[in-house]
Amino acid sequence: MKRVVITGAGTINALGQSVPETLEAMREGRCGIGPLEFRDVDRLTIQIGGQVRGFETEGRFNRQQMTLYDRFTQFTLAAAEEAITQAGLEFHGDLSARAGVVLGTAGGGVSTWDDNYRSVYEDGKNRVHPFVVPKLMNNAAASHVSMKYNLKGPSFTVSTACASSNHAMSLAFQLVRSGAAPAMITGGSESMLCFGGVKAWEGLRVMSKDACRPFSANRNGMVQGEGAGVFVFEEYEHARKRGAEILCEVAGFAMTSDASDIVMPSKQGAARAMAGALADAGITPDQVGYINAHGTGTAANDKTECAAVADVFGPHADELMISSTKSMHGHLIGGTGAVELLACIMALRDGVIAPTIGYEEPDPECALDVVPNAAREVPVEVALSNAFAFGGLNAVLALRRA
Repeated sequence: MKRVVITGAGTINALGQSVPETLEAMREGRCGIGPLEFRDVDRLTIQIGGQVRGFETEGRFNRQQMTLYDRFTQFTLAAAEEAITQAGLEFHGDLSARAGVVLGTAGGGVSTWDDNYRSVYEDGKNRVHPFVVPKLMNNAAASHVSMKYNLKGPSFTVSTACASSNHAMSLAFQLVRSGAAPAMITGGSESMLCFGGVKAWEGLRVMSKDACRPFSANRNGMVQGEGAGVFVFEEYEHARKRGAEILCEVAGFAMTSDASDIVMPSKQGAARAMAGALADAGITPDQVGYINAHGTGTAANDKTECAAVADVFGPHADELMISSTKSMHGHLIGGTGAVELLACIMALRDGVIAPTIGYEEPDPECALDVVPNAAREVPVEVALSNAFAFGGLNAVLALRRA
């Protein structure tokens, strides 16, 4: 099997509109969550989120493109440009024919759905734009990335709720490792921060009105975010021969299903995914220094995830650092694992552990080192990135320092 490395990274999220901006915010423990700004927000019970502010489309996309690009696609293309530019890849010939794109999203063009439902139901219009379907479909972002960069290999979208990005990146990893593709563009994006998107989530009664406080005893729910994270996964020898900078190595992955409940997480399913990722990578539990947790800030998720970590790592669990960056950028649903992978890269490359901010009170059921409130400088050789979704779908990536 081939070795797989990451040679490019790009992002846009509530913390920043580039990787350097985002990592600086994570180092500082800065919060990107604030009051939401969009039409009819006053009709919502939940009025906070990790909203991307100041994102300029003028000069980035032309008028014709804007008729085809939902906000989630716009975020994806911006992040992909940063990642591919950093990687220094140009897709021609055999590379173009074999390289592809696998992206994750849970909702796809939610803003387009929202705008057009409002148009026909509230405004009484009988026609919508002819490109509504191409704009809102979940594979729109992946398709536009493939077209922009001449990617003619395997290209598709994965939609598995909050695990979408990790599932997408795991499949991209598998394609490169197997030799099916020398490089893949992968990650995920989401933009559900509109009236209809937030109103739907309100119905679940898992949202916080004031802050995301993962692992803290007084946590009271998750906070939605939006944005994208995109990466270049590349076969190691291919990257080495062209002198590419390697950010880290993707060492293994595992996916499991709880097969138990549509919304309540299972300790066993999460534990099997983490243990499976370690086994696939040939890594022992005591080699892991950091876990970027799913850490949503809900009572059920946080305690279940901590219990699963304790089961998998045994005594070493007390020596692990585990943090949730959702406390800073919010929960990007299908795009969340992609933005969180940046925290793992920062831990491995820079030896900086992103904190869990908003932590106020210890919880005996989350009695691990959750890196509360302030970043920490500690060398790390191996990191895990956890994603556990509604439907009991779990996907974990294991990463190794370059």
